[in-house]
Amino acid sequence: MADTPKSDRSVEEAGFKSGGAPQPRRRSRKILFISIAAAVVVVLGLALGLGLGLGLKDHDGRDEDNEPSTPSPTESPVTPNGTVWQPAVGTKWQIILNSVLDVPAANAKTTVTLTPDVPVWDLDMFIHRDTDVIANLHSLGKRAICYFSAGSYEPYTPDAGSFVDADLGKVMDGWPDEKWLDIRRTSVRNIMIKRLDIAVAMKCDAVDPDNVDGYNNDNGLDLTKQDTIDFVRFLAKEASKRGLAMGLKNAGGIIDDVLDVVQFSVNEQCAQYSECDVFAKFTAAGKPVFHIEYPSGATKSIKPKDSEKACGAEGADNFSTVLKGMDLDGWVEYCDGKVAQTKVANTPDNED
Repeated sequence: MADTPKSDRSVEEAGFKSGGAPQPRRRSRKILFISIAAAVVVVLGLALGLGLGLGLKDHDGRDEDNEPSTPSPTESPVTPNGTVWQPAVGTKWQIILNSVLDVPAANAKTTVTLTPDVPVWDLDMFIHRDTDVIANLHSLGKRAICYFSAGSYEPYTPDAGSFVDADLGKVMDGWPDEKWLDIRRTSVRNIMIKRLDIAVAMKCDAVDPDNVDGYNNDNGLDLTKQDTIDFVRFLAKEASKRGLAMGLKNAGGIIDDVLDVVQFSVNEQCAQYSECDVFAKFTAAGKPVFHIEYPSGATKSIKPKDSEKACGAEGADNFSTVLKGMDLDGWVEYCDGKVAQTKVANTPDNED
């Protein structure tokens, strides 16, 4: 089941959302970036002028000719340098990708607690870039995982203008604004290097790069499983160099090939698709699975039989499971039945 293309999977399973919905991920944040579009255009214009004058270089200083990078052997395992965070199996977490978190800083005069009061928070990197959220999370003793899409082009990200036509593949099924990326290309990898640098500057503890499994979808680029393995190992090596932990997002078919270089899994819907036993390889290796299910009733009231199905899947005993709505907003339910609503700041994307 792990290698079944998402577009071929049935979502008509009792207790889970149906109706032909695509693989749930974060809601489009296009509107949120409109307010900074003018500034981005100015910066890109200056950068383009500088690039034309000096020539474009990749992260190793080579001239960028927009050709695919030369195929290379699989990246060697990363040796932990003592600074990369390794979360423990069973660590509780919350994930919110469509809004800016409202997190006050800890201070001596007022007791500050989060709802839910969990140690790990997965948040969208770009929309939190110019905020104090991560610093405030750290002041409360929390860890921040920074999400970005590593395998797809999103036209509303601040660096969207850095991609060239040759980087792009087919439109992603169910996501008409997004296209698969040719993850073999030096130009694409250089952009991901810059995103990792942003994560470092933001003091993220880890990164959650999404959409790395293009080979398993109709991508229009002839991507192979080995391409994905090489890309994930490349990202993990570069993340480790920068002191960042990294998770494998879904992509169950390559776990055996990358388990030694990533620190955790972020999985969507393994219970729905009866494949949690595949991802249990992480917990067996002492690495957590941050697991999301999208049962019917999420954000309102989930029926006990549906939460039992999501939480009691074979292989998922030690997973860090959250039950969420498809928008991945502030609402969350845990397998012990506790429900929480995280406070988020008002953003153009969630204002009515």
